[in-house]
Order: sequence, then structure tokens, then C-alpha cells
Amino acid sequence: MDVTLKPFNFAQAAARAGLGVDGMPLAGKAGSATAAGGVQGPGFQQALSQALRSVSDTQNQASDMQRQVQMGSPTVSLEETMVAMQKAQIGFQATLQVRNKLVSAYSEIMNMTV
Repeated sequence: MDVTLKPFNFAQAAARAGLGVDGMPLAGKAGSATAAGGVQGPGFQQALSQALRSVSDTQNQASDMQRQVQMGSPTVSLEETMVAMQKAQIGFQATLQVRNKLVSAYSEIMNMTV
């Protein structure tokens, strides 16, 4: 079997990735930088904030339902409350795992030698 390696063309590879030779996103390409230099669409910070807000809302809802069951409210059933509490717990555990992965990735990046 004859294996030949083609020369690597960095400029072509960067262009395929939507980047210029300097590593900056190419302007005017869909999904890349805007004319002002910002990134289109929601960023990681907004997505993370929205996910945390959703987990918090789920926990608050489960807590309110639990309080209503304890007060004997006929509008909330025990089954609905238990399901809401499990959803809140699963959401919290998933958030905790994401946090652990982010801390681990940050630690790895900080330990890299440049």
C-alpha cells in the first residue's frame, strides 16, 4: 500500500472553517461575525443563564407545590408534587454535572503550557 501525504494548506483549511489566516472569523459569512465584530445569535453566557433560570424556576415550582400539599390544598395532588420534585432534582443534578465539567475544563486549560 502506497501512502502519500499531501502538503497541508493552512489558508485553505482556515477558509473552510470560516476563519481568515489570522484566525479571526470571516465577515459576511452566515453564522460568523457581524460587521461590528460581534457574534450572531445567543452566546454561551445567555444560554447558560437561561438554563440556570429554568432549573431555578423548576425548583421554586416544586417547593410551592410541596408547601401547598403540606397545607392540605385540594388543587395540588401528591403525585404531581412528587413528579415536580423529581424534575427539580434531575435538573439540579444535571446542572451540577455541567458545572463540574466546566471547572475541570478550566483547570485543564489553566495547566496547559504555552
